[in-house]
Amino acid sequence: MTDMSVELCGVKLKNPVIAASGTYGYGLEYNEFYPISRLGGISCKGTTLHKREGNPPPRIAETPSGIINSVGLQNPGVDEFLNVYLKKLKKQDIVVIANVAGNTVEEYCSMAERLQDSQVDIIELNISCPNVKHGGVNFGTSCDSVAQVTAEVKNRTQKPVMVKLTPNVTSIGDIAAAAADAGADALSLINTLTGMRIDIRTRRPILRNNTGGLSGPAVFPIAVRMVSEVAKRVSIPIVGIGGIASWEDAAEMMIAGANAVQVGTANFHDPFACVKIIDGLKSFADSLGLKSITELTGTLKEW
Repeated sequence: MTDMSVELCGVKLKNPVIAASGTYGYGLEYNEFYPISRLGGISCKGTTLHKREGNPPPRIAETPSGIINSVGLQNPGVDEFLNVYLKKLKKQDIVVIANVAGNTVEEYCSMAERLQDSQVDIIELNISCPNVKHGGVNFGTSCDSVAQVTAEVKNRTQKPVMVKLTPNVTSIGDIAAAAADAGADALSLINTLTGMRIDIRTRRPILRNNTGGLSGPAVFPIAVRMVSEVAKRVSIPIVGIGGIASWEDAAEMMIAGANAVQVGTANFHDPFACVKIIDGLKSFADSLGLKSITELTGTLKEW
């Protein structure tokens, strides 16, 4: 029987399947379907220093094989996350990843300081969110700014720091190397690609924010390519994200170089997506006679 546990920057996960930020809320609603303790972890909804109402609607649009969202990081703020949601989550026997976003380096640092003495297991720096008008994407598209925010946050916390990378760049490998060199403990990629839909009758963008982040199966091949590219550039753990909808997708992402995966948009289509992926991966690994699921990671055989 395959050992499904993985270690992510010093934190042990029961299995390599993590619910992705922004698609799973704070996980508690999913307890109505299955115990969320079955998951390897949960990356909580993107949290900012202060409460955000998010972007005005419409802020979700369907696309072939995916969705575009411009929710705009609606959340109650870091203090309510700590005082309300984190306390409930830590009763669920699950690894908790705090996904944080800010408009300035100091905002990221302030949140890291607040999280330092909490029960959060990992801090995920969302420096790549493409659906807010200020900050976020500006940090994620420059090697210098990625290095700066990573280094500053690492100076403010002893928690493991995972940097979430945007695909909206010329060289994802260079960005990944900048984060790793600045002290990142792990990387997660990819965040959504910037996209747009237009109502041909009104000739206006469907999203009130005009553009948003494309996610879902449509982005999966891009995510696999970028994970493979980054795995060749860095030696720190990688969490693969982007369009994973089946256990086969998760296995493919791990073979490309991911130590763990995050499942996002698939949860909207099927609330049982994460547990189906966990069970499928387990059966696949057992059929191969693997002692550990980690034996899949980075086993790509290029032509």
